[in-house]
Amino acid sequence: MKADAGQIQRALDRPDPAVRLILLYGPDESGSRALAARIDKAMGAEAERIDLAGAQLKEDPARLADEAASISLFGGARHIRVDPAGDEIIDAAQALLEAASGGNPVIVIAGNLRKDAKLVKLALASPMALAFASYLPEGRAADQVAVEIARELGLRLDPRAAQAIVAATNADRALIARELEKLALFLDASPDDPKPADAAAFETIGAVNDESDLSAIVDAVMGGRPEQAAAELALIGAPEAIGAVRAVLRRLAQIAPLRAEVAAGQSVDAVMAGAGKAIFWKDQKVVAGLLQRWSPDRIATATTRLAALERAYKRSGSPGMILIGEELLTIARVAASARR
Repeated sequence: MKADAGQIQRALDRPDPAVRLILLYGPDESGSRALAARIDKAMGAEAERIDLAGAQLKEDPARLADEAASISLFGGARHIRVDPAGDEIIDAAQALLEAASGGNPVIVIAGNLRKDAKLVKLALASPMALAFASYLPEGRAADQVAVEIARELGLRLDPRAAQAIVAATNADRALIARELEKLALFLDASPDDPKPADAAAFETIGAVNDESDLSAIVDAVMGGRPEQAAAELALIGAPEAIGAVRAVLRRLAQIAPLRAEVAAGQSVDAVMAGAGKAIFWKDQKVVAGLLQRWSPDRIATATTRLAALERAYKRSGSPGMILIGEELLTIARVAASARR
């Protein structure tokens, strides 16, 4: 069944044995995970949580129903979280809903699934499942998210500071929380000792490199403007540059499924219309341009190269600014000749 915000919050705060599966999906994965954390709190600190990945259930579809029916080793509360997941768990989800009994609640966190995805259709059709799509908050709603997260950390966030943080993180809930955690540490704030936080305080600590700078690099690289990309890269260091690599990877992941639809014969306008709120409104024009510029093969190649670069960074702490710059500029040059 489809759930609205109030229904999904109540279902997570007070789990109903009649609801076997709760599907949290949509472009705001941070929002989905924030919702999933509510059931952790509801079940209690002593509850046993079983974490599974979609790939595990694809190999063993019966496991989900088995885990849902199992009793905790310690005799207490038990719940199952599947993250990440997608249509690869459709057999497992169907087996759970068709089982003689459920038992332990199952929370599935999926990414930006379309309305016609098998997993979404299954959850919407079943009276034993709830489905809720999380979208990136916009405008005042995004500012309020920042204010609420800040309050939990002991910060009294003023409106201008909330707007600055939302703009710097592109309304990503996880990034908002990260910036606010740094701000709370800087101001020595806590829930027991709350402190006021204004825009000046955020600007003082800010992100290591503000989102507008990262966006400029991402747009230059993906948009095929190597000279501009080189100029932007010259202004930052390796820690910020690896952040740009990750930002480019996020953009590639965002456009990959959309570009596949274009390759299958749909027009760019039709694909963008179908994406709806899945694309942040400020990004819609940029994404439409990228769908014309990038082919599925080029997206796959760039993703592979940048993922390898990020792995090298994780292993060594830094693959070097020169290597990062060369790879990003190579991709920018490819993009420059890739309009189609």
